[in-house]
Amino acid sequence: MSKVLIIGAGGVGSVTVHKCAMLPEAFTEIHLASRTLSKCEAIARSVKERTGVDVPTYQVDADNVRETVELINKVKPDLLVNLALPYQDLPLMDACLEAGVNYLDTANYEPPEEAKFEYKWQWAYQDRFKEAGLMALLGSGFDPGVTNVFAAHAQKHHFDEINELDIIDCNAGDHGQAFATNFNPEINIREITQRGRYWERGEWVETDPLSWSMDYDFPEGIGKKKCYLMYHEELESLALHLKGLKRARFWMTFGEQYLTHLRVLEGIGMTSIEPIEYNGQMIQPLQFLKAVLPEPGSLGPLTKGRTCIGNVMKGIKDGKEKKMYIYNICSHEAAYEEVGSQAISYTTGVPAMIGAMLMVTGKWSGKGVFNMEQLDPDPFMEALNKYGLPWNEVVF
Repeated sequence: MSKVLIIGAGGVGSVTVHKCAMLPEAFTEIHLASRTLSKCEAIARSVKERTGVDVPTYQVDADNVRETVELINKVKPDLLVNLALPYQDLPLMDACLEAGVNYLDTANYEPPEEAKFEYKWQWAYQDRFKEAGLMALLGSGFDPGVTNVFAAHAQKHHFDEINELDIIDCNAGDHGQAFATNFNPEINIREITQRGRYWERGEWVETDPLSWSMDYDFPEGIGKKKCYLMYHEELESLALHLKGLKRARFWMTFGEQYLTHLRVLEGIGMTSIEPIEYNGQMIQPLQFLKAVLPEPGSLGPLTKGRTCIGNVMKGIKDGKEKKMYIYNICSHEAAYEEVGSQAISYTTGVPAMIGAMLMVTGKWSGKGVFNMEQLDPDPFMEALNKYGLPWNEVVF
């Protein structure tokens, strides 16, 4: 018997609820809450139509610890799955500690007033979760998440040490819109417009936003795409936990049309998170931009093509140099057919379900705060193949 409370009713929340409902042997009860009850109810209707599973829904303000604790005490879940905004990670961790329930999320905390992605705020909860006998699993999405597990798998089975890591994220899909983001526009644009950063011989090296690029030839017919160096949070934990790591970088593909729109919006101040006064009230330009852009959930039926996300790793095995590539390819159309979502939400929602499944079944357990690569990669890698995100590995 296991019961999960999922907080967050966006695209990833929808995928995760659908996938949990498809595994009644692991998830006997699924409860869904969000600030907007109507979004929860729409997901619950879709889940009922597709799987026959009933999903109780609730309204909750995830910033309000007391309100969340009251909901946790009402539902009495074994695990809280946080698929809300990254700003809400800390109040939700506080609520889990107060109510005595395990915690999982897909993205690290960032303060609302600054686009700064660091694990320090959540790692600071280590002793409190350990003393409470609770487990907090951080970053159980794709990147972070699956990319961490790919690295742990390679370290366990293929390398004595991994010296170089390049995580490369390609969305080769097309939704036909002039400008839209495939997940929460506010989080997406904050992420893209911050300075780049990579790990090099024990220190962080910064770059101007999207100033470094490379062409990469993606497998299985996707072909050559331009990738841009960015900072991504999994680099921070992997730099601590991978043996022998000398360099770690993260790359993401962007089309020229997307970048042109982004440059214009940035140039006129629409991507700013600094509040301005408008009609007598203070607003964030980026939050206003989010309100006028297409809702990411609406892109599901429009998006065609595939994603390809994976790790290129170089290192040493038995005294010899070795290079390998582990990757997943996900079809936007197949994701939409299965759960009514495009592949970006799917590739995050499925790993959230898998991480939750491993926790509620006891295959992953512990006391304290954990990043994905600190746990046994084998059951997670097996589940990826079984539940919709099959992986391939190539040794060069």
